[in-house]
Amino acid sequence: MSEFVPDLRSIAQHAGPFPPQAVAFIREGLAHTVKMLHGDADADEERRHVNGQQLCLGLRDYALKQYGRLARTVLKSWNITTTEDFGKIVFAMIEAELMRKTEQDSMDDFRAVYDFDEAFGDVSFSR
Repeated sequence: MSEFVPDLRSIAQHAGPFPPQAVAFIREGLAHTVKMLHGDADADEERRHVNGQQLCLGLRDYALKQYGRLARTVLKSWNITTTEDFGKIVFAMIEAELMRKTEQDSMDDFRAVYDFDEAFGDVSFSR
């Protein structure tokens, strides 16, 4: 039996002007967020669910752990500049059946969860 390999490029293009790395980041960040909130327990899917706000906070934590002070720069290089961008990618992944949502989940959950300048600090350098 072969393992399903998602077409990250197609999902990224459907979500907006995002590269496949952005979709991979969201997938990895979701796993990080679920582990952060629910631990390693093998809880059923419903109990492991995270809402959009929780995911945005988990993605912030994951980005800072992965990229440190360069987190904002890396996300910006992928055209991710707001928490709404996370939502666009998430909903494209839901449409591609890589993620699931509940009836309560919506794009509104991703609106203005935090300001990127405040969340990641202004680490841009001018030359």
